[in-house]
Amino acid sequence: MTLSLFLACVWAVAANVLAMLPSRDNHWRRAYLLIGSGLPLLVYVVWENGPWIGLIVLLAGMSVLRWPLRYLWRWLRLRLGFGE
Repeated sequence: MTLSLFLACVWAVAANVLAMLPSRDNHWRRAYLLIGSGLPLLVYVVWENGPWIGLIVLLAGMSVLRWPLRYLWRWLRLRLGFGE
């Protein structure tokens, strides 16, 4: 296992542990921290392992951060005129 995949697994475990802890702001600060650390890690995974493994890691990260992605999707649709 490469270092980048090991770090991606550590990121996934940390994300799940952070999700289990109670939060007053519905985990948004933690989500920002995970996004900020996950994007460079994703670039590192793609650089070291190739785009297909990177796509798998991206999908795993998207499954963990699904609520921020839903809000981003809704915001983009409203900004681009495909709104609700």
